[in-house]
Formats: sequence, C-alpha cells, structure tokens
Amino acid sequence: MESLIGLVNRIQRACTVLGDHGGDGAAALPTLWEALPSVAVVGGQSSGKSSVLESIVGRDFLPGDPLHQIEEGQEEYAEFLHLPKKRFTDFAFVRKEIQDETDRLTGKSKQISPVPIHLSIYSPHVVNLTLVDLPGLTKVAVEGQPDSIVEDIETMVRSFVGKPNCVILAISPANQDIATSDAIKLSREVDPAGERTFGVLTKLDLMDQGTNALDVLEGRSYRLQHPWVGVVNRSQADINKNVDMIAARRREREYFATSPDYSHLANKMGSEYLAKLLSKHLESVIRAQIPSITSLINKTTDELEAEMERIGRPVAVDEGAKLYTILELCRAFDRIFKEHLDGGRPVVSEADGYQPHLIAPEQGYRRLIERALNYFRGPAEATVDAVHNILKDLVRKSIGEAEDLRRFPTLQAELAVAAFEALERFREESKKTALRLVDMESSYLTVEFFRKLPQEMDKGGNPAAAASSVDRYGEAHYRRIASNVSSYIAMVKETLKNSIPKAAVHCQVREAKRSLLDLFYAQVGKKEGKDLGKLLDEDPALMEKRKEMAKRLELYKAAREEIESVSWAR
Repeated sequence: MESLIGLVNRIQRACTVLGDHGGDGAAALPTLWEALPSVAVVGGQSSGKSSVLESIVGRDFLPGDPLHQIEEGQEEYAEFLHLPKKRFTDFAFVRKEIQDETDRLTGKSKQISPVPIHLSIYSPHVVNLTLVDLPGLTKVAVEGQPDSIVEDIETMVRSFVGKPNCVILAISPANQDIATSDAIKLSREVDPAGERTFGVLTKLDLMDQGTNALDVLEGRSYRLQHPWVGVVNRSQADINKNVDMIAARRREREYFATSPDYSHLANKMGSEYLAKLLSKHLESVIRAQIPSITSLINKTTDELEAEMERIGRPVAVDEGAKLYTILELCRAFDRIFKEHLDGGRPVVSEADGYQPHLIAPEQGYRRLIERALNYFRGPAEATVDAVHNILKDLVRKSIGEAEDLRRFPTLQAELAVAAFEALERFREESKKTALRLVDMESSYLTVEFFRKLPQEMDKGGNPAAAASSVDRYGEAHYRRIASNVSSYIAMVKETLKNSIPKAAVHCQVREAKRSLLDLFYAQVGKKEGKDLGKLLDEDPALMEKRKEMAKRLELYKAAREEIESVSWAR
C-alpha cells in the first residue's frame, strides 16, 4: 500500500508543477489536488511543530513536501521543485536553500508568503508521506511584521486544513493547558467530529515534576477519534551539540520505555510510531478515495485529449510529413470553400447563379446602337467585380473556419495570398469574356429585328408610297428611330443579363471551385524542408500550451496505469 501513498505523492507533486504553469485544463488540478490526501502540521509558535517534522523526517531541517522511502543502503537526498533535477545530499545546504528561498519570497522580511516551498526527501528511514509545514499560529505581531499577520497566518492555515481530505496533525505542548491549544481550537472548528485530526503532545519531558499528560494521551481531557501520540523532541542543548536525528529517536524510545508514567504506552508513543500511524491512516483514506481519483483522472484525461485534438498534434519533423501536413491543411480549407460555393453552408445565394440585380441596366436613348451598347461595358465589369468580392469573402470565411490553420499563421497568410492571386486571375479572364460578349453585340446587329419593326403604311398598303411621304427630318421620324434603337438595346440587354452572369460563373466560380490552389500546390511541392518548416511555424503560445497539456496528459495516464496495476488486498 505504501506504493499507493508514493503514487499519491507523485500526483500531488505533478499537480503542483503543472498548476504553476496554468493554461487550459488547469481548472481540473485543484479538484484533483483536493481529492488527494495530505498531512498538514498545525501548531502555535514554540509548540514544537518544527521539531516534530524534523523527527518524522529524521533530518535537522524543515521539510515542506513528500517523504519518499527508498531501499536500505541507498544515499539519502532531497530535491526542490524550484531547482529541478538538482539533488542535495548535504542537508546543511538543504536548510540553507530553504532559508534563501524564503528570503526570496518574502524579501527578507518577517512577513509570510502564500507561495509554498516544495521539497522532496528520499530516505530509507522514512515512510511515504506528504507533509505540509504551515506557519506557526500566533497571537501578536512582532517588530517588522504587519498588524494583519495574525489574521493572515490563520487564513493561510485554514485554507489548507479546511479541505475535506486534509489530515490535521495538531501539535500542542504538554507543559501548557490543552484548553489553550491553538492547534486544537482551530482543528475543532474545521473538523468538529475529530475524524481527520491527530493530536500530538510535545515537550513531555519538560513538564513540572510530579505531573504528567496521561489525561490527554489517554483521551480523557479531550477525546479525538484517533489516538493521541506523545513525542520527545531534541533539547536546545542537543541541537547546539548537533545531535543527529537518529540518535534523538533512540533517546526518545528510551525515554518512553523507562518512564514510570508512560512506559505502558511506550509502543504507541514517539515520532516513529506517529509516522507509521499517519501512513496507515493514509492507506485507509486512499482506499476510499482511489475510485473517485480514478474517475476524475479519466474525466480529465478525456477532456485533455479532446482539447489536444482541437488544437492539433505536434508537427512531424521530416520533410515528407511536413509536406503532407501542409497539403492536408490546404485541402481542409478547399473543402470548406467548395461547400460554401455549393450552397452547403448558409452564406450567399449567389453561389447558385448571379441575380439580375448585379447588372445595373443602362438604356441607350440618345445614340445609335453601336454607341449605346458601349454603356454595357461598365455593368459587365461591375458584375465581374461583384462576383470577385463575394469569392474573396468566401475565402476569408473559409480560412477562418479551418480550425487547424489557426495553428500556423504563416501558412494561413500564404494560403490567403495564393487564393486571392488565383481569384484575381479568374477575374481578369472573366472580364475579358464579359467585355467580349458586349463587343460581339456591338459588332453585329441582328437584321431580323429591324425587319419585324412596325412600319407606317398607307391606306392602300403600299410601303414605298408610305415611305416617300415621310418627312425624314421631322420630329416623328427621329422619335421612331429612337424607339427602334431603344427596342434593340432592350433586346440586347435581356441577352446580356443572361450571358454575362454565365460568363462570371464559368470563368470565376467554376474555376475557383476547380483550381483555386493548383498553382499553390505546385509551388509548395518544390519547397524543401527548411522552407516547409517556415510555413508550419506555430504560434509560440500555442506550442507552449500544447507542451503543458502533453505534460498533464502524460501525468494522468501514468497515474491511471499505476493505480490500475495495484492489486487491492481486502
């Protein structure tokens, strides 16, 4: 079961590492952290809290994170989270680094910092535990501290011990009335039933002669659901003489074994027993929490994998894979663009054929037919330009909808330029065709139309006679010519209203759908690895985001595999 405790420690540590980086998915970390059990050490100043920690660890310094049991004979070492991959084997340097990091966080003042110092101890002389060393509770601010320090410390301590999966190690000195214990007072508020509080009585050897703490240790003064544990810490003289913790533990065992007051409790007293008691308790807590932890890990893993798919997997490094990725991204855009043209997306109805309103009608009333038809050149060009603008808007919209393209701003820009250049070529060809249609109408006038024009006839029905009687310079004659020209222009207009949109669809829409990126594909195919890599230069923020998400995903998958591999003993 200690392997599970070690696993929980690693998950907690990894949660801390990843939580510091933030990013998507970080919201799940507090929930996972709260689902994992840990031990918070609470006590007033001078209660012996730090000495209890040192006794459990077996080293003369203040730990702040997990204890990891290693094989007997292996060298003990420590690691700080803020100094990754650096092992400390000289614990004097560990103590110095704790002080230096504290000074960095607080600016060498006597204030407190909410930023934790994470330290892992690897030793064959400890059991697997996660211990959180909190500031000592105090009642007054000393010189150099703000007036709010008392409230600040209590708020910080409450933020840890108030969590439902936090095991409280309440430290109280035996030479003070238990009723005045700051640790017991606070634990009673956050854990009124005493279900997750372990009482620790320190300084038993400093009680007045003739007195003892049996009423507390045997649960008569203040009862907890878990047994009280008495400890004997090193004296200041021992500390000054650099008495090591191994020797201190031996003296502690001797004290309880030979004490007339506590010898009957000797096997349930001392820092070694306390560490084993906590470890055993954590085993039962983990047994109860593993199903919910596994469920949360599964849920978070699924969410991370979905998010990884959304933002895209890392780009391969070889040239062929890069080219494949680029072409796939371009094809994804092309598919979206064609869906717009086919009317598969609710964008514009013009994709199915351009409406008559795209042509501004021009009526030639003052000039003869050849001159009048020139007025259709403007509307013809306007029709082509209108279609061109619609296609450009569809390109922009399609690029925006191709989610994978967002990862690569350079490729996105190059693709847009290539698409716009292709549309420009299609526009020029479409303009030539549309203007050619207008010129064709100007070059050849339909004779049949004039033959069908109504003519004035005399009563006898002789057209020649009627024509000879018409004043060719009269107003009626000019009106008739204008009417005839207008009728012809109207006929041509109806023809062009159909043929010019067809030309635009054929030269622009059809070509955009068929060969929008043909030239771009040919250019990309000629690029080498370095140039291909430039097209796939992701946004650095997105790359960092993927990197952190991959770390989380690796953590959760590894945790799930380890949990599932554990054989539960019932």
